[in-house]
Amino acid sequence: MTTTKDDPVSVRISRALAERIIAGDIQPGARLRQDHIAEAFGASHVPVREAFRLLEAQGLVVSEPRRGVRVAGFSLDEVREVAEMRAALEVLALRQAGPHLTKAILDEAEAISKAGDKASDVQAWEEANRAFHRLIITPCGMPRLLRTIDDLHSASARFLFSGWRAEWEAPTDRDHMAILAALRDGEIETAAAVLARHVRWSGQDPRKPASRKAFTTTRP
Repeated sequence: MTTTKDDPVSVRISRALAERIIAGDIQPGARLRQDHIAEAFGASHVPVREAFRLLEAQGLVVSEPRRGVRVAGFSLDEVREVAEMRAALEVLALRQAGPHLTKAILDEAEAISKAGDKASDVQAWEEANRAFHRLIITPCGMPRLLRTIDDLHSASARFLFSGWRAEWEAPTDRDHMAILAALRDGEIETAAAVLARHVRWSGQDPRKPASRKAFTTTRP
């Protein structure tokens, strides 16, 4: 989540807060005090309220009458829902992107995936993983679809961080390599099938990770 100086203040605030919520630095249930946040960002209450609305649209906070805004929790059903939505939408995007994927794009995606295999912590791995997925679907040319997928990736990252903050060993992501191999051969439907299975893996309970064998072969 990057911001630029041209972004509205509300967007910069929402992205800064979203990063902290996703990383687990602000825990589920924590209240977000409008006055404290306005002071921290040197802003008025108006952009802070708009930032809260943006965060609520992403499912990261909930607004309660007379009780203010707090960080949303999440259930296993929500984890599974996000995984199913990601699988469906990323497959749609990949089918559209497939004919436009060049050797240079696929080579870059392979390099990103290999860098993720060497990640020293879960945050670094998640960044590489997200970059891989984003790169192979961006040529779909469907910006609204891509924005929706970005939001779902943010939710997936939050689930991941909740279960892998204490102990981490970078996986070897064989599914990424299988997806790339199929795309290089022009087998878009094969790549889509692997991608769908691969993403659905993230619908398991992040507090009860799969065995090491499964973890090293089907990481989302």
